Amino acid sequence: MEKKITYFEKPGGKENTAKTLALAKARADELGIKTVVVASTVGDTAVKAVDVFKGFKVIVVTHVTGMREPNTQEFTEEARKTVEAKGGIVVTTAHAFGAIHRSLGPAGGPGAPPAPTSDIGDVIAMTLRTFGQGMKVAFECAAMAADGGHIRTDEEIISIGGSGRGADTAVVIQAGYTHRFFSSRLKEIICKPRM
Repeated sequence: MEKKITYFEKPGGKENTAKTLALAKARADELGIKTVVVASTVGDTAVKAVDVFKGFKVIVVTHVTGMREPNTQEFTEEARKTVEAKGGIVVTTAHAFGAIHRSLGPAGGPGAPPAPTSDIGDVIAMTLRTFGQGMKVAFECAAMAADGGHIRTDEEIISIGGSGRGADTAVVIQAGYTHRFFSSRLKEIICKPRM
C-alpha cells in the first residue's frame, strides 16, 4: 500500500489546524473510520473539530484541571457547551504519561508544574516527542479516551494532537489503555510537522 503523508514546514498547531482536520477527515472517510480523538487545551480546536467531523463520534481530551494554575480548567465553559451541543464528548482526566509520579519531581515552588522525572511515563513521552510533540499528544489522548471507555481498543480511530495550541499531527491508531499502553498500534501517519 502506498500512502501520502503531509509534512508541515514547522510545528505550531494554530497555523496547521485547518489543514490537519481536513486531511484527517479525508482519511477517515477513505477508511470508514467514524471515531476521532482530538486534543484541545482551551477549546478552539475542539469547536473546529466538531464542525469538520459532523456525524462522527468526536472525543475531545483536555488538559487536567490545575495544569497551569490550581483549581483552574483551561478548557472554556463556552467551548464545552458548544462541543457537547454538537454531539462531542469532553474528557478531562489525569494525563496518561504524567500523573501521580510527577508529584515526586521538583515542583519549582507552589503552583509551578512539576518537572519531569525518569519515570517510565516520562520516558515514553520523551520518546514519542522525537516524532514531534503532536505525536506524543495523539498517543496519550487516545489512551486517555480508551481509559474512560469512550473508544474501543480493537478498532482503528483517528487521533489528532498538536504542538502548543491547535493541531498539527493526525494519525490512524489502534489505542491501548494506559495500563496496557504497549498494545497501542500506530497504523498510519496522516500529517505531522517535519521539525
